[in-house]
Amino acid sequence: MSSKSEFAEIDLNWAHFDALSARDVYDALKLRCLVFIVEQECHYPDIDGEDLAAVHLLARRKSDGKLVAYLRVFEPTQVASYWKIGRVVVDPSARGSGLARQIMSSAMAYCKDHGAGSEIHLQAQVYLSAFYESFGFKPVSSEYLEDGIPHIDMKKSSLG
Repeated sequence: MSSKSEFAEIDLNWAHFDALSARDVYDALKLRCLVFIVEQECHYPDIDGEDLAAVHLLARRKSDGKLVAYLRVFEPTQVASYWKIGRVVVDPSARGSGLARQIMSSAMAYCKDHGAGSEIHLQAQVYLSAFYESFGFKPVSSEYLEDGIPHIDMKKSSLG
């Protein structure tokens, strides 16, 4: 388990897909696979074609460059006038450190700093809904199964 003092030892980097290095893409897909497919025993197509349109946040440990947390953000478009945060994941070795809170705070700040759109949407695994509620997200759907895992749609109506 990590401690909050290690936050100074984490580099947070935002990049559009085309600016990611081959290592960035490999590490992000490896972490997502480790947690979402292997650990959660959920066989689904993680490589969904949406990464190309997302802005990616990679959190790497400074000491060894290991990717320890990741998420992706979709900017508002003509089709959807809201932000969307997804694929929020923390490496098992870094859980309990507050790193998930740090990357979510960074994602919300990114949305606010880049204007356009007044809401943020996400699809939360139900067991994490209280975590997202602590950021001001509210449930906007009933519980449903996605790839065999209980989820709930949530949104935050204000970026402030």
